This record gives sequence, C-alpha cells and structure tokens, in this order.
Amino acid sequence: MSKRVGVTKTQVALVRCAQYDPAAVDAAVGRGLALLGGAERFVRPGERILLKPNLLVGGRPQNAITTHPALFAAVAHHLQAAGAVLCYGDSPGVGTPASAARRAGLAAVAGELDISLADFANGEAVSFPEGDLIRQFTIARGVLAADGLISLPKLKTHGLMRLTGAVKNQFGCVPGLLKGEFHARLPDRDHFAQMLVDLNRLLRPRLYVMDGIVAMEGNGPRNGDPRPLSVLLLSADPIALDATVCRIVDLDPAMVPTITWGEVGGLGQASPVEILGDPLASFFTPDFAVDRRREAAAGKRRFLRRLVNRWVVPRPVVVPENCTRCGTCVRVCPVTPKAIDFRGEEGRDAPPQHDYQLCIRCYCCQELCPANAITIEIPPLGRLIHRL
Repeated sequence: MSKRVGVTKTQVALVRCAQYDPAAVDAAVGRGLALLGGAERFVRPGERILLKPNLLVGGRPQNAITTHPALFAAVAHHLQAAGAVLCYGDSPGVGTPASAARRAGLAAVAGELDISLADFANGEAVSFPEGDLIRQFTIARGVLAADGLISLPKLKTHGLMRLTGAVKNQFGCVPGLLKGEFHARLPDRDHFAQMLVDLNRLLRPRLYVMDGIVAMEGNGPRNGDPRPLSVLLLSADPIALDATVCRIVDLDPAMVPTITWGEVGGLGQASPVEILGDPLASFFTPDFAVDRRREAAAGKRRFLRRLVNRWVVPRPVVVPENCTRCGTCVRVCPVTPKAIDFRGEEGRDAPPQHDYQLCIRCYCCQELCPANAITIEIPPLGRLIHRL
C-alpha cells in the first residue's frame, strides 16, 4: 500500500502530568499547547469550537473509561482564553449524551465554564465524495453547527482496534444506533478502520489532546484496568499521535489498522515523528496489557482463517459468574437475528449465549458490557495459526 504523505516530520507534544490535580493539568495542557505554537494556532476569537471527549458510557472518572473532567476543564480554559466559544458532546454507546456527561463529571465542569451541550441526539446526512470507502455519513447536528472540532480522546485498549485513540474518538460524532449499523455493515477490521479514517478526513479535527494520565489496559474500552502513564499527548496529526502511543506501550503501530489505513488515506503519518517536550523513553511501558498478537499472514493462512472463522478468529465469550442478566449486550448487538441473546427455556434466568455463526466479531457486546462479564478469547486453532 503506497502512502500519500510526504517525509516532513510531524509533531507530537508529550507532557508529564502525574495526577488529575486541576492546577497541574491546566499547567501541563498550557505547556503542551505552547510547544505546538499556542492555542491561537488552533482557534480564532469568536469561533464556535466543539470539544469532543470520549464518553463511551457514563462512568466515574476514576474508572478511566472517559476523558477526565480535569483535562476537559484545562483544554476549555486555554481555548476560551484564546477567544473561542465552546460547546461539547459525544454520542455514548448506551444512555443519552446528557446522562453520560453528568455521570462522567463533565456536565458539572461545563456548567461552571458556561459550555453548552451540543446536539448529539440528532444527525444529518453529509456527502463525502472524497471518501475511499464511505461516501456519505450521518453526523450529529452539534458537530455540523460548530466551526471547528477539538478531540479529547482517552488512551485505552480496544477489542477490535487494539487501541482506541485519536482516530477512533470521532466515531462518537455518528449519533445513536447508527454506530451499530456500521459494525453490521463493516465486520472486517480493515474495512471498519477505513471507515474511521474517512470519517476523520471529513471532520478534520484541528487538534487532538489525549488523556493518558491514567490510561486503561486489558479488557478495554470499558472493563479494563486503570493504568497510570502520567502523560498528555497533543498533536494536530492523529496518526502520529496514535503511533506515538503504540511506541509508549511497546506495540507495533502497523498492528493498529487505523494507523496503517490512516497513512494510506493521507490522514497523517506514523513516522517520522518529532517529539516535543518530555522524551518518549521516560514514558515507555512495555508491560502495558494490550493485544500484541499478530494477524495471520496473507495467502493460505488468511484464507484458512476466513474458512474456519468459527474456530480461529478471536471471539467474545460470556463470563457467567460476572453476568447480571441486564441485557445490554443483547440490545447493542447490531446484527439481526441477534448473535447474542437469552436462549433456551431458562431465558433471563441464565446468562445470554453467543451464536458464533451469526457473530460478526465487532465486539460491541464486550465493549459496552457494564459488568465485565464478556472477554475476548482466541479459539485453540486460532492460537495455533497466530503462532505460525
């Protein structure tokens, strides 16, 4: 795959920040913005700027599921000082934007800073003829009403993309259940990544400020474990930023499909990257729990993996002892008939079960389970192929 980008270095600012003390986070964000040329480089006085945090669900800040309120407040403070008029929003996987923002602590901060909640419940179709895969998106009206977008992703692991970062964060600009439709239409990991790249090319966020002060490792993006990394990452290039995260956690950037397809699509570049601020080596965390298993190689092994999908491809698995029978996994499953459902005579008296012949491996059930009752495992034949 040939790249459309040149060889000029793109910049990523790394700033150490060990805790969510508001003054410390504000100073760290100010330093990061200064390294990139100041807030004035990204916003102009009087512009309506949308802050797009990660609000997967309304989780408590200490659980590391969502963008922390202290980072949200710090970025807002510096952009308001540059004259921007701010709004914010996201479309969570479950619940309403307002309820998710309230539970994550962002609504209180927004109220104090006079930042309005944008409309993420309703969308409008937007043509994108330049898309490599997707030529039309339905985008939340709150996004379309803004003059520009500042993305505030959270550093977390992800079942489908390995990492959810700068590129993945914009998926929340697609309102409500339409996100599930993309999972159903694009079950292939590469196609899903191409869609995310096209979405970012359409929206073109001006700046990405990633919350890695406390990241999430393991069974992310909802049920993983908080892991302090003490870092804020800032860049105008989402591919460079996500690739820098990979280098911090000792993951080959080529294993993250949004990075590889992002380079192909001209969204940014994974290398060379100029690191500003604190050295990358000071944040290096090689034992960060993330999926480092390589995909089966091209040719016969890839054909074999497709042929025996049921026995090879990583699949979501219910952990019965953790299951509360809440039915969230059934509701968010995007396929019809449901790949996971309450089956048999026991109904809700027993945990829901997967039908792997229907399952498209989108991992929505694992991503949004509120009880850490769904994990991802590789079947025995799959483990054998991954070792080839």
